[in-house]
Amino acid sequence: MTPQVGQPAPAFDARSDDGQHIASSALRGRWVVLYFYPKASTPGCSIEAQRFEQALPEFERAGAVVVGVSTDTEASQAKFRDQCRLSFPLLPDGDKTISRAYGVLGGLTGLLGVAARQTFLIDPQGTLVHHWKTVNPASHAAEVLRVLHEKQRS
Repeated sequence: MTPQVGQPAPAFDARSDDGQHIASSALRGRWVVLYFYPKASTPGCSIEAQRFEQALPEFERAGAVVVGVSTDTEASQAKFRDQCRLSFPLLPDGDKTISRAYGVLGGLTGLLGVAARQTFLIDPQGTLVHHWKTVNPASHAAEVLRVLHEKQRS
């Protein structure tokens, strides 16, 4: 089941592609852009990741952290990070715990992994404030920034 806007975002605790421990509780006090993608090193996912990387200074100025999640292995995620020259963390979710909590798995039992690109914007208090169910990889980072700035003003 997908969490609803206005509800607390599901907690997560994982090791990133470079071995760092990333817990949602440690990100409190910052805006979090948690984006899910189907497969590392594929064209659409690469474009989306590169756009987030290009916009990363703007996200950081806005007090936001970007975190990518897919059901790929840690090795696949690390290779993807290196290929795309990414500096934000990628979370390998092989056991699908995070993806299941956010309701992004495909197939009847979630065996297919992340079904489609989806993004969640979480405010500094840990509340889900926006959910993108469909994503254009080329323009998504700019759209997330636009909504982030709107939410910060309101």
